[in-house]
Amino acid sequence: MNEVLSQDEIDQLLMAINSGDSDVEGFHPATETRKVKTYDFKRPDKFSKEQIRTVQIMHETFARLTTTSLSAQLRSIVHLHVASVDQLTYEEFIRSIPSPTTMSVINMDPLKGNAILEIDPSITFSMIERLFGGSGHTTKVKRELTDIEQSVMEGIIVRILANIRESWTQVIDLRPRLGQIETNPQFAQIVAPSEMVVLVTLETRIGDEEGMMNFCLPYITIEPIISKLSSQFWFAATRKASTTEHLDVLKDKLSSVDMDLIAEVGSTKVSIRDVLSLKPGDIVNLATVGVNDPLTLSVGNRKKFYCQPGIVGKKMAVQVLSKIEHDDGVQEVEELEDEGDIFL
Repeated sequence: MNEVLSQDEIDQLLMAINSGDSDVEGFHPATETRKVKTYDFKRPDKFSKEQIRTVQIMHETFARLTTTSLSAQLRSIVHLHVASVDQLTYEEFIRSIPSPTTMSVINMDPLKGNAILEIDPSITFSMIERLFGGSGHTTKVKRELTDIEQSVMEGIIVRILANIRESWTQVIDLRPRLGQIETNPQFAQIVAPSEMVVLVTLETRIGDEEGMMNFCLPYITIEPIISKLSSQFWFAATRKASTTEHLDVLKDKLSSVDMDLIAEVGSTKVSIRDVLSLKPGDIVNLATVGVNDPLTLSVGNRKKFYCQPGIVGKKMAVQVLSKIEHDDGVQEVEELEDEGDIFL
């Protein structure tokens, strides 16, 4: 079998020939060199692939929420989707964005530290154009925002931050707040240039205008919750929240349902002939209940309480004495009534 000899193997073979020992049968190839993976200490990988994937899932939810809210606010077709999620140094992020641009410094309370939301100038001026009553078509404008334009963008960014909070609900009760807006990336030094960040890039389209929206999260900011950025934690929290939400909705709906309460005095069996012969003043003997025995109060068609009759003002009423225990294995709904409650 043909093999390519390494330089060490060639040197060993030449030395064996020169020394007169040309027994090639005894020749053994040099041990393969161990493969070494290059590691850049300036760019340490602090986020695992699973954590990157979880961040992507969270911000896909953010993209859907922002698509809906911006479409309503701008009265135009808006579409956002996650283009990529990468980890890089903060210096690489700063060098990759244009200047001037719209950079919002976001306070990530209760997490310590800040994040950056950067919106491409073409998208920024398209939003402003739409809100000022224009068509949203802008030329490639390269200038800083005026005070009025900056005030308008603050309102848009506050809405976007509400969507960020919603998309992070399963991990942490985040309360992001807008700190300030910078147009020069060099003035937004929230962490050291060599610090690792995770960069979520969202392709944004407003009408015919296209651009990028970047959400930069430093590692030191999200380090306290980094263990929660796993698929297992994410899906477990999602199922739990979904189940709890459904139970709360069911309880809320059931609490407003009207139910018939029936106080049953007693019962007896009579023939059709006796029923037809009944006249005012006739007395019907109720053999199932005595004079001092409690009545049965039914909720719907199910007997639930023992009660006693009485009068409140000019209205007939019953007072709950005790609950009827059932042994049929049916789980009882949480009771809101207590002994002594009165129903008119």
